[in-house]
Amino acid sequence: MSTIPAYAAASATSPLAPATIERRDPGLRDVQIDILYCGVCHSDIHQVRDEWGGSIFPMVPGHEIVGRVSAVGGEVTKYAVGDAVGVGCFVDSCRTCPQCEAGLEQYCDEGMTATYNARERGTGVPTQGGYSTRIVVDQDYVLRIPEGMPLDAAAPLLCAGITTYSPLRYFKAKAGDKVAVVGLGGLGHMAVKLAAAMDCEVTVLSTTEAKRKDASALGAHDFAATGDGKVFKSHAGRFDLVLDTVSARHDYNAYLGLLKVGGTMVLLGIPEPAAISAFPLVARRRSLAGSMIGGIAETQEMLDFCAEHGIAADIERIDIDAINDAYERMLRNDVRYRFVIDIASLKADT
Repeated sequence: MSTIPAYAAASATSPLAPATIERRDPGLRDVQIDILYCGVCHSDIHQVRDEWGGSIFPMVPGHEIVGRVSAVGGEVTKYAVGDAVGVGCFVDSCRTCPQCEAGLEQYCDEGMTATYNARERGTGVPTQGGYSTRIVVDQDYVLRIPEGMPLDAAAPLLCAGITTYSPLRYFKAKAGDKVAVVGLGGLGHMAVKLAAAMDCEVTVLSTTEAKRKDASALGAHDFAATGDGKVFKSHAGRFDLVLDTVSARHDYNAYLGLLKVGGTMVLLGIPEPAAISAFPLVARRRSLAGSMIGGIAETQEMLDFCAEHGIAADIERIDIDAINDAYERMLRNDVRYRFVIDIASLKADT
C-alpha cells in the first residue's frame, strides 16, 4: 500500500479539503497511473453533497482521469510505463453477465464498480477517484489516450465525451440527420462537436440567446432559444434525434413534440422526476430513451474518433485549491465548458 495526497469531502456538508488516501500496490493485472489531469463532472457535486443518496465518506471524487503509467503488474500486456492513459466512470464489473460479455460493462447486471463512491469487488474497500495523485486499475478498465491528443482536454472525454457519443452511435445518427442538443454545458458542447463530426445537421436548444455564438463556434448549424415557448411550435416535428443533456427539471413533453414520426429523444441528464404524457409518444410513434456512458471498447472507439476528427473538450484548467469555487461556478453555469484540475497543483501542496 502507498499513501498519497488527495482532496476529499469528509461529509455531505463539508467543503473539499486536503486529505491522504491509500492505494493498493499493483497486482499482476494492474496498471498504476500517475494522474496528471482530472475533469470535474456535475455528478461529482451530486455525490459529494449526497443528493442521490448513499454516498460513502470520506469521498475523493473524479472520474475523468488522464495520466501516465508509472508501474505495471507482471501479467499486464496492454500498457507499458510512460503510456498516456485514462480512466473513466468505472473500474470494474462482474465480467460474466451478458452485458459485460457484450462490452456493455456500464450496464453490468451486478452493477459496475464506479471509480469513486463505490466499493471494490471482493474487498469492500471504498473506491476513491481522480482528485488525487495516483490510481491503480485493472488493465481491462484502462483507456489509451491517442498520440497527439492534448491530455488536459482529453480528460472530459472520459465522461462527457462518451456519454454523448454512445447514444449517437446506438441510435445510428448519420449524415444528414437532424439532431437537436438540449442544453449547452459540459455534455451539450461535446454532443454538438460529435454530431457535427458525424455530418449531422445540429441545432442547439437553450433557454436564452446567450450561447448562440458559442453554439455556432462549436459546429452547430442552428440555434433556438426556448424561453418564450414559440420554438416548440415553429420546430414541431423537425428532428430525428434529440439529445437532452439538462439536469434541471423541465417539460419533456414539449421536447418530444419536436421529434419527427419515429424520432427518439434520449435523456442524458438526471433531473428530478417529471410527468410524461403518452400522447406525444403514441401520436407520432416517438420514443423516449435513456443512455449512460459507454463500455470500455466503445469509449476507446470514441477517443480514437475524437483524435481522428481533432475533437477535444473546451476546458478551463484550475488548481486543486479552486475546486470548491469551481463547484459553485458550475451551479451558476459559469464555465465554458468543463473544469479540469491540474494535479501538479496537488503535488505542489505536499
